[in-house]
Formats: sequence, C-alpha cells, structure tokens
Amino acid sequence: MKTWHEEIPYRFDEPVTAEIFTEHTVFFDIETTGFSPAHTSLYMIGCVSRRGDTLIVDQFFAEKTIEEKLLLLSFINQIEPCDTIISFNGSGFDIPYLKAKCGLLGVKKRFLDYAHVDIYKVVSQLKFLLKTENCKQKSIEQFLGIRRDDTLSGGDLIDVYKNYLNQPNDEALFLLRQHNYDDITGLPALLPVLAYDKILCGHYAVTSIEGSETMAQNGEPRKELLITLTNDYPAPKRVSCGNALFYLSVYKDKTQINVKLFDGELKFFFKDYKNYYYLPKEDAAVHKSLSTYVDKEYREPATAQNCYTKKRALFVPQYREVMKPKFVEHYRDKLSYFELTEDFTASDVMLRRYVKQVFDTLFDKNRHKKKA
Repeated sequence: MKTWHEEIPYRFDEPVTAEIFTEHTVFFDIETTGFSPAHTSLYMIGCVSRRGDTLIVDQFFAEKTIEEKLLLLSFINQIEPCDTIISFNGSGFDIPYLKAKCGLLGVKKRFLDYAHVDIYKVVSQLKFLLKTENCKQKSIEQFLGIRRDDTLSGGDLIDVYKNYLNQPNDEALFLLRQHNYDDITGLPALLPVLAYDKILCGHYAVTSIEGSETMAQNGEPRKELLITLTNDYPAPKRVSCGNALFYLSVYKDKTQINVKLFDGELKFFFKDYKNYYYLPKEDAAVHKSLSTYVDKEYREPATAQNCYTKKRALFVPQYREVMKPKFVEHYRDKLSYFELTEDFTASDVMLRRYVKQVFDTLFDKNRHKKKA
C-alpha cells in the first residue's frame, strides 16, 4: 500500500469555513471501481484535516486488491481523533460503501459515531438559486471559481486502475492520485457555498423595509415591497432567483427580496357562512343578526362561495398564513394576501416569519416549479 502525506498553508478567515472546519473535523473521499461493495474494489481514500492554519493531506492507495483491508484500517485510524466528517455525497455513496466493505472484510467500523456534513445534500437544495448545470463537485467548483488540474472523472479512472494492477506505472499512478487529491483538497474551498443555506435557515437580520413603484413589462406601474437583510454569513457570489411574486438576490452581506404587491380589491371570506345572508346587489355577505334591516327579497342564504366582504387596499402576497385577516381574489385560491400595515412593517417577528415563507415558497420543490 502506498501513502502520501502533505502539509499546505491555508487561510481559515472565511466565516462558514472557520465555523465548520475545526481541528476535530476531517474531509474525505473514496475511489472505487464501481458502485457495488461486494463486486468492486476500493482502491484509494483521501482525507484532509486541519492543524492551525495548515491543511493536512493524507492519501492511502491499494496497489493490490488484497490491500483493501489495510487501506480501510489506515483510514479509520487516521480519522479516529475527529468527531465530524465532511464529504461530498458521502451519505449517498461513500459512507454506505465503506460500511458495507467493513462488513465484508471484517473491519470494525464506527462511522455512525461521527457527525456528518454532506455538502452535496445542501447544494442540491440550492440548484434553483445557484443555477448550476448540475450539483456535482466540479460544477460547484466552477461556480465558486475554483481551479483544478484533474480533468478526469472517477468513472474514467476505473480502467486506469485495472490496467495499473496488471502493469504498474508512474503515469497511471499520477492520474489516480491527482484526481483524489483535487477532490479532497477542493472540499474545504466548497464550504463558503453553505452560506446560502445559512441565510435560508434564518441567519440574517432584517435591516430595512420600504415600498417602491416600478414599471412592469406592459408599461403599467407595479408596486413592490423591498425587504433588505444583513447576512450573518457573507455569500461568495451574487445569485438571484424568483417567480411571478418574489425576486431574491443575495451577495456578500446583503440579501434583498422584492415582493410584488396587489393594489386593488380583494375578498375576505367568513367561515361560518350558515350564519350569514348574501346580498346580490351589494355583492357582499351580512350576518343574520343584521338581517332585520334588509328586505327578504334582497337577500338569500349565503354559501361558502359567496360569504365574503370586500376591501380595497394595498396587499402583500402569502402562500402560508403569516398575517390575518386573509384576503383572496377567489374562494379556492391557495395564494392569499394581507393588508400592508405598520403593524406588519414594524414587527421584526412578523417580518422574519414572512421572509421564511418567501424562502419556503421559492425553494419548495413542488411549489417553485409551478410558480417560477
């Protein structure tokens, strides 16, 4: 078995990186000849840890398939002092593969004892915002402007390793090591992308809210609400996304949300419609306690569909009931509105609750596909 050890100076002044990548954390990545642990070989494991401002890079390489067990033991011993492991799709592949291999080879494992951060699981939920072609490690590296020397994929290297087993040579060994080296040394540099997730999880302060008027594409005036947030974790690149109602932009320490307001008349529906009459001429419902003032010929029993009152105002859209009373255009509308009031704009609690529902609307898989 071959091993490589390298120590590289590294700056840890980026907030997300400094918080997640401690001296008790290790990044790792594995290289195999396929997906099935029972029918493929594990031939390399690379890991990166930290000591002060230094990256510690260790790679373990099986020159023969019979060295798999030694490879596993070397890696397990290496990460023993750590309490957190970080991977890219480790939940989906690396960890299940290693657990299965340990079982097949009779190696005691303790992967369940580690906290685990899977960068892929996070960025896969951010694709709508990042607008990357896919969520592979190389795509996220390109998004962040990270350069790598390796141009091959793990699949490309399967035959390279099989040929190496039959005829070891320096060129093949270089290719096999370089791919894993670029993967593991690139992982710490991916951590700043997690700042977007931090923001979406509420790590911000609402710093201002103001109204504005813009021109829509049809030339008509469009009233908007601009909510500005100060991010606790700076976003590494400017990104934006939106739908017909919300437009989100994030960059460095600022997030802005543009909300399209509704300026006009909406309906408020009473739930206990059996206690109301509907007045066709007024196009509104009135409680039965007031019906003595209305001639019988001008009223009829209300139904769920016409038991409403109307109001003209400036309204804020909501998919989840953040504020009451709730107004809609039509009875069965899932999109509702609430009146824009000072009670709302002056309440940090209400504003944060509203921002969360904007985030949920944009990043809920089922919803944003329909509304974008």
